[in-house]
Amino acid sequence: MTAEIKEKFTKAQWRFIAFSAISYAFFYIARKNLSMAQPAMLEEGVISTYALGIIMTVHGVLYGLSRFINGFWADRLNGRIFMAIGLAISAATNFFFGCSSLTLFFAIFWILNGWAQGMGFPPCAKMLAHWIHPKELATKMSVWNASHSVGAVLALGLCSALFALGFGWRWCFWVPAALAVVAAVFTFLCVKETPVEAGLPPLELESAAKGVSGSFSAAERRRLVFGNRVIWLVALANFFVYVVRFGFLDWGPTFLKQMKGIPVAKGGLMIIAFELAAVVGTICAGWVTDKVFKGRGCRTGVFFMLFAAVFAFGFWLLPEGAPAWQATLLLMGAGFCIYGPQALTGIIVANQATKEAAALATGFAGIMGYLSTTVSGIGIAFIKETFGWGVALCAIAFFAIVGMALFLCAWSARADGYSR
Repeated sequence: MTAEIKEKFTKAQWRFIAFSAISYAFFYIARKNLSMAQPAMLEEGVISTYALGIIMTVHGVLYGLSRFINGFWADRLNGRIFMAIGLAISAATNFFFGCSSLTLFFAIFWILNGWAQGMGFPPCAKMLAHWIHPKELATKMSVWNASHSVGAVLALGLCSALFALGFGWRWCFWVPAALAVVAAVFTFLCVKETPVEAGLPPLELESAAKGVSGSFSAAERRRLVFGNRVIWLVALANFFVYVVRFGFLDWGPTFLKQMKGIPVAKGGLMIIAFELAAVVGTICAGWVTDKVFKGRGCRTGVFFMLFAAVFAFGFWLLPEGAPAWQATLLLMGAGFCIYGPQALTGIIVANQATKEAAALATGFAGIMGYLSTTVSGIGIAFIKETFGWGVALCAIAFFAIVGMALFLCAWSARADGYSR
């Protein structure tokens, strides 16, 4: 690759990272709006805590299943078209959810939304593996992964603004639906699946992957993923990473209001602070992985999960009546720590499976992560209703320790699977 083409490739690579991150952020806007709407829905009496917990659990499980199944398809189909269709379906389900008033219809539309949401990350994982060298994937994909937090911040901020302006909870679904339609068009027109689609030569992987033919069969792709011990350990760790993440994100505004007496709008701002800290933590985790641990993301995961547990325990121990800034700082610490491992799981399994099976590997890790909603959804609802928010927060901290232990079991793993 000549210097001129290399310069063009680098510019096109960062353009792809930015455009695909923007597209994926809108998936979050059409998914994380429920956490802000649910306190108002509970107060209005249109749904119960248990019903919300069940809906979030089924939504999460189906989302994980969707990521897994769509991982097979995303390795074969055009990524940008796949993402655009997912955004369009998600827009429709949000619109109809906002029009509903019965628990049955809330469940139907939000569960369908879970499937559509699973059409977002697998094609992104595949495209990122085609655009970014394995030696740079942790740093650059961590920058891309900030789209998770940016999308969540936009969802929280948008809903907080709608409530402040006097709009009801239904607008928390109608406005994101409109934005998702715009994002679908943007994705279709602007995101390029591979360097070749952008008129550039393919990514050079010879230094990292001698002997990789690029013509792997479906059976060989499955073996790359399911025959790898590290992928299994990281996928299991992802379960506990997501329990902690969703414990704070999905229930955050509700437990801040019910446990601390903080209004929904102010609680939403505190969760926004949690997400903003997560952006910094995600980028730091990628930098530490590449620069300190030379691509061994499991090692980074050990330390980040340890400190996530510390901050969760600190939030649990925070006495009633403590200043809001103390709760905010503890939430920011938890956000900084938990999003690093969340980003790294996709990076680790993508590198382990190589670009030949990156979408399948991230789909597998995804379904393990979103099976966690059996705990973070109905599980947290049950613990809260039975024992109170204090025990629920203590349980979240304990799950962070379990996730740390699983990353520790993969401490000796290589940075990638290309040498195999």
